[in-house]
Amino acid sequence: MKRLTNLFAIFTILASLSISAVSINAQAPAELEKQVAKSILKIPRYEVFDHIDFSIDNNGVVMLTGKVRNAINKSDAEGYVKHVKGVTGVVNKIELLPLGSFDEQIRRDLYRTISNAGGLSRYLWTVNPDVRLIVDRGHITLEGSVYNMGDYNHMNIVARSVPGAFSVTNNLKVGGEAIR
Repeated sequence: MKRLTNLFAIFTILASLSISAVSINAQAPAELEKQVAKSILKIPRYEVFDHIDFSIDNNGVVMLTGKVRNAINKSDAEGYVKHVKGVTGVVNKIELLPLGSFDEQIRRDLYRTISNAGGLSRYLWTVNPDVRLIVDRGHITLEGSVYNMGDYNHMNIVARSVPGAFSVTNNLKVGGEAIR
């Protein structure tokens, strides 16, 4: 009988430990995601013309995606994320935007046009701006988030007015929700 009681006690302890481990693991991905995002924002040369996104699988492997103007940002992103506690590996699929005066001119015009548009400049002011302006071979992509639908539409209209741009893809989110 004593042996059965001991087995029951051990079983109870193991069951409670496994339940607590499940609850700890359920919280870990959200915290890991937060830490990875924070590490990306610390990249010194990460600017308004770069966009880095990521996903994390169940094993803690981070896949980096996006487009950057500067090759150093691509390698820095991998280096910064690799050192986050809980990350077991990094797959770097960040694309390097091509060099060229054509895209640079569009970037300057796009930035200036949005900065001069009523109320939109606030999205570009900060060190880590809410909106990212990606120009790839004459095609503009707007990434990030805006506060309301009016700013979403205004940003879209202003970006479409930039001379030399072939197309505009608006991936902005309004208040954290994607518009599709």
